[in-house]
Amino acid sequence: MRVRRSIFAAGALLLSAGGAAAQEGSTPAGQPHPWQMGLQEALSPIEAQIHWFSNYVLAFIVPITILVAALLGWCVYRFRESRNREASRTSHNTLIEVVWTLAPVIVLLFIAVPSFQLLTAQYNPPSEPELTVKATGYQWYWGYEYQPSNDSPEAQAKAVSFDSYPLAQLTDSLADQDAASEAKGGLDFYPRLLAVDNEMVVPVNTVIRVTTTSADVIHSWAVPSMGVKVDAVPGRLNEYWFEALKEGLFYGQCSELCGQNHANMPIAVRVVSKEQFQKWYAAAAEDVGEANKQLMAEVDGRKAVEVAGR
Repeated sequence: MRVRRSIFAAGALLLSAGGAAAQEGSTPAGQPHPWQMGLQEALSPIEAQIHWFSNYVLAFIVPITILVAALLGWCVYRFRESRNREASRTSHNTLIEVVWTLAPVIVLLFIAVPSFQLLTAQYNPPSEPELTVKATGYQWYWGYEYQPSNDSPEAQAKAVSFDSYPLAQLTDSLADQDAASEAKGGLDFYPRLLAVDNEMVVPVNTVIRVTTTSADVIHSWAVPSMGVKVDAVPGRLNEYWFEALKEGLFYGQCSELCGQNHANMPIAVRVVSKEQFQKWYAAAAEDVGEANKQLMAEVDGRKAVEVAGR
């Protein structure tokens, strides 16, 4: 069973990579694309399993929908009033009742088993998380706190925390929102209503633990391409994990209606190499703003070189 899940997860990654290649040159991965109908590209092991499970369930939904529609159409045609002046008095059919009882039970069992496997994987990381980040929801922004691996004074002194605000407000005009995105680095990488001033920075190929809570009302920390959606509830800590498979900027939004500006409560996760993360973390312990500028200069410079080399 584990081998089969690995095969299907790899298949989902290949399919999503193919979709991303078709869209290369328009907008980067990790965010919505124009006219997108399917799920966002799978950029974490859990999201790859979610893609597989979505396609797996669809394989049941489509034939069942076609069968039910065909049966309804046949009944409408076969038992219409013009052909049945006298209504049938049939009230029982053992074979039909057995079939429509057993068939749904079997279908639900086939859906339930991989569903429980996916649910178990979502809350059981493959290894001990190497980094823990606490995300606190506020009306209407996020606060991040990187929690040290130990409680020593030296580690506490190097703890990093900051707030992440939308790059532009809903009250700003579209021109102002676009100008803010262009000033930071362009609409392709900093989309309108998704970009923030300070992204959550994490290393690639690393198991990350995310704990969430809220300071006011219920929020939800969700990044679709990472397969993450966990509620932030006042007075409670919820826990989830993810592992980014590639570097880049990945976006999400608060997914729990939380008030007037719920639509402008974006989430941005910047995934970098482990070496870049260590340098950023050391600098962020002193000055988050300066650390972000240094990281953006390094990342954007490398991106410019890659683009020039195409």
